[in-house]
Amino acid sequence: MTIHALRFALTLSLVASTALAGDRPAKGATLGRSPVLATHGMVATSQPLAAAAGLRVLQEGGNAIDAAIATAAVLNVVEPMMCGIGGDLFALVYHAETQTLYGLNGTGRAGALATAEKMRQDGYERMPGYGIYAVTVPGALDGWEQLRSRFGSKSLAELLEPAIGYAENGFPVSQIIATDWKAAEEKLARHPAAAANYLINGRAPRHGELFKSPDLAKTFRIIADEGPDAFYRGTIARKIAQFIASEGGFVTYDDMAGHTSTWVDPISTTYKDATIYQIPPNSQGYVALEMLNILEGFDVASLGHNSAEYLHLLIEAKKLAFADRNAYLADPDKADIPLDKLLSKQYAAERAKLIDRERAAREVRPGMIDPTETVYLTVVDEDRNVVSLIYSVFSAFGSGLVVPGTGITLQNRGTGFSLEPGHPNELAPGKRALHTNMPGMVFKNGKPWLSYGVMGGDMQPQGHTQVLLNMLEFGMNVQEAGEVARFRHFSDRAVGFESGIGIDVLQALIEKGHRPRISMGAYGGYQAIMIDWEQGVLLGGSDVRKDGAAMGY
Repeated sequence: MTIHALRFALTLSLVASTALAGDRPAKGATLGRSPVLATHGMVATSQPLAAAAGLRVLQEGGNAIDAAIATAAVLNVVEPMMCGIGGDLFALVYHAETQTLYGLNGTGRAGALATAEKMRQDGYERMPGYGIYAVTVPGALDGWEQLRSRFGSKSLAELLEPAIGYAENGFPVSQIIATDWKAAEEKLARHPAAAANYLINGRAPRHGELFKSPDLAKTFRIIADEGPDAFYRGTIARKIAQFIASEGGFVTYDDMAGHTSTWVDPISTTYKDATIYQIPPNSQGYVALEMLNILEGFDVASLGHNSAEYLHLLIEAKKLAFADRNAYLADPDKADIPLDKLLSKQYAAERAKLIDRERAAREVRPGMIDPTETVYLTVVDEDRNVVSLIYSVFSAFGSGLVVPGTGITLQNRGTGFSLEPGHPNELAPGKRALHTNMPGMVFKNGKPWLSYGVMGGDMQPQGHTQVLLNMLEFGMNVQEAGEVARFRHFSDRAVGFESGIGIDVLQALIEKGHRPRISMGAYGGYQAIMIDWEQGVLLGGSDVRKDGAAMGY
């Protein structure tokens, strides 16, 4: 063993025993939870109070779509660094009555004043990671309303009640969320309204401390009384537009008023007996499908789970798929994306030939910022309606800007644009940015079998692929598949490995040219619900890397 490998392995061992709860590595072979089982309905997400709110909606007669919206609204309150109505969403919805799968793109667009040329003239080589220039129109709330009005059974006011209660009366901050909040203190302190809303005397709330969001509660009450129009065309819209204008941003009142979500046809590929569905661009969902297509040509199960040969193959497939992401992913309304070719089995076979089974390939650094904050939730109801939903403000507390008097954190999704002249994803007015979010759903025998997601920016396609192969190739249950150790490839030959991956495996990967990198908390957060149609049972999995839970009844 080289000194480098030994140092890395020993460091990982130390990290595994001393890590903060918020950065806990996977447990490897020592698993901590069994799948959650239920028959009537189930919710899985990254915070137990949010999961309980959704479960209560199901128990009170609401359907999966109602429960998903209530869960998402509570997440805005209890995980404000991750998500909120100042952000975006994507959703896959299986409507049981019509046996149809629908996709919703609830992402916002760049403002009318956005110009890549101006950014370049001001000295920017890439979009900033935070601040007013990174702000785009928030799409999440319109996404909720589109889902509710088409498939829901309850009013928006009813579904916002649990979130309003927690915002007004407070909630106890859980451990991992407290750690994430603490990491964002400096960012929040830069702007008065952000500090006033989300810091307590200049610090983040501590584990177990009660936290209230009175401004956000007022905003939710206005939306409950007046509907989403208050947010996009009424009093809240004017506050948002005025604040952005005062900060020199790109989004105008007309941009808010003109926002629309888009119903889309899900895209898919097959892997053996499973059909995997994702949202089309501007989501990066097709990257996971391309990875699976590339890997299907190999006998991956024979390599052994998390062996050096197996991990090397997955890392190299990721590099190939991400090269295509960085070249082609953009707003499909503004760019020609060769999606049919990217998802074809023939193209995947051509790409697979480029993998050297013995050596790690180099690559150009991806054009995205690594640290991202997102929440994922999934709900299945008694009728077997299924929702797979992901939404976020992108980085921790998004742009770092909160609209005064509203509690609304504005996302920094504009960070996803390119400033390269002529690039398909170049910043332009009215354009949707490259989006890392991607809810997943898997069908078997023509019915939903698994609704799942792995949050975490560039980790998402890598995480989707790993947890799905854990089930399809290695027979793991829905909880175990998300609990075992994962890798995350960053750029060039830099790869993060969790502590459950053995020293001998790390040494073999180093010899293939990979460069292990310690990166705490970078491996995403997994949530999933599996449907056993024969037994009539729902099986839920929730990641030990998060504070969340799968709950059923």
